[in-house]
Amino acid sequence: MSNPFDCITDFIFVETEVFAADVILVPGANHPKLMEKASHLYKEDLAPYILPSGGYKNHVGTSEWEYLKNIGITNGVPNEVILIEDQAQHTLENARFSLEVLKNKGIKHEKVIIVCKAGHSRRALLCYQYVFPKNTNFMVSPVEDRFGITKENWFTTEVGISRVMTEVEKIGKYFGDFIPKWVGQ
Repeated sequence: MSNPFDCITDFIFVETEVFAADVILVPGANHPKLMEKASHLYKEDLAPYILPSGGYKNHVGTSEWEYLKNIGITNGVPNEVILIEDQAQHTLENARFSLEVLKNKGIKHEKVIIVCKAGHSRRALLCYQYVFPKNTNFMVSPVEDRFGITKENWFTTEVGISRVMTEVEKIGKYFGDFIPKWVGQ
């Protein structure tokens, strides 16, 4: 069935095939499924490191990084393969600060897997594409958010519509000024 808003669905929801990578990146949130999925991908030998990213948030009571790290350890990921980035306050900073960590540690970042919420996948991907070198190959492995929002159902609930349309707005705010910088590169 075709809907007039299918273009929004196709734009917002990104998912790709995943294969062996240099690192798994997790933009911060207090959502257990993110690190559970990253842990699963790590245990499938898809990357030697996981880099959750996120600073202190009042509603979490700690940094998003600490919250996600603890879930990784609970899921059998060794502490030493969970890299630290505990300062970022938004998705663009997740990307910027994660790249700094990788560079400072001398960790390759030519192939990366981004594990993010499904409805956040386009904005996350664009942020990492903006910050990382152009030759980086990004793979996106999304999870459902706590509202159960997916590509197939976002338009069936008020919260789904609100969250997806907020993503559309945020992408415009984040990237409106960046587009001229991308042109002609």
